[in-house]
Amino acid sequence: MEHSTTSQLTAAPTARAAIRHLPHYSQSAVAGRVRWRASSNESPVAPSPGVVAAVTEAAAQSNRYPTVSGDLLAADIAARLGLSPAQVVTGGGSNPILQYTLLSYTNPGQEVVLAWRSYEAYPILIGVAGGEPVHVPLDDTQGHDLDAMLAAITPNTAAIIVCNPNNPTGTEVTPERLTAFLDSVPRHVLVVLDEAYREFGDSGVDGVPLLAQYPNLVVLRTFSKAYGLAGARAGYMLASEDIANTVRAASPPFGLSRISEAAARAAWADEAHLDAIVDTVRTGRSRLSAALRERGHRVPVSGANFVWVESGDATLALEQACADEGVSIRAFPGEGLRVTVGEREAEDAVVRAFEAHAADAPAE
Repeated sequence: MEHSTTSQLTAAPTARAAIRHLPHYSQSAVAGRVRWRASSNESPVAPSPGVVAAVTEAAAQSNRYPTVSGDLLAADIAARLGLSPAQVVTGGGSNPILQYTLLSYTNPGQEVVLAWRSYEAYPILIGVAGGEPVHVPLDDTQGHDLDAMLAAITPNTAAIIVCNPNNPTGTEVTPERLTAFLDSVPRHVLVVLDEAYREFGDSGVDGVPLLAQYPNLVVLRTFSKAYGLAGARAGYMLASEDIANTVRAASPPFGLSRISEAAARAAWADEAHLDAIVDTVRTGRSRLSAALRERGHRVPVSGANFVWVESGDATLALEQACADEGVSIRAFPGEGLRVTVGEREAEDAVVRAFEAHAADAPAE
């Protein structure tokens, strides 16, 4: 009896095996110890006065619940994009929306095809849903190999994720390639087009007009990047009414806080501030890309608010060199570095770090 009692006291709940083996979302090891943070793809521009005022007003009413499904924000988005509000799903960032989409359309053991390397949260969210990620290597331009992704579809495939522009490489697919890809995907396979960085892009890809032609397509967008609300946590999905209603049913009510909804609505209405953020990023992106290429680094053309540097075995050394200059960047060991743009002093610090590393590197 005493042994049984001791066992009960020392026992602990056991998580599902699939959850225990999930990778953890990573971050820069030095982000909290540097002057500039160029590792998280945040906006360098603070929210507009209109957003701050809207947040302040909403905070004063925090004793009241928000709308059940972010209904006010959904109506604003639908009105501008020419969609029905029933086609818009809002949430606390695009990640939770993707999670409930995968939970709704992926059965345990089914496959989800994605390019790799791409956004590191995808395999985590797929695993939580009980699915199996199928990684398809990027092509030699660091972009999506859409033909290889099509070839990876099997009878067990539930969904495909296309990140455009791609995080962390910044590469974009063209409208023509994307349309040809969508034409070839079986209609029972869900296609998730993640457009988190679309506002910074140059390819002209826009998922909204494609929704009417491809009922298996969903489009994810966020207020974290171009709208400068990473800390507010607001995002949305565009889809057919059937898919949107299904994802809403699977999502908890009140998934978008009163404060986040107010911030997103104010940011959505302030197109001039959006343009200012995008212009700042585009200028920084061109400036930093050119500086690094002039110094011999391979930097793919980026359509996002960051640049990707192919750094191979030098990745961790370059990350440390940047930290020594007071700036954090995002390192993917053995592959490359992702550097958020838009803050001029941070960009200059990165260039100095790369120069210092080159000066210290042994001659071949």
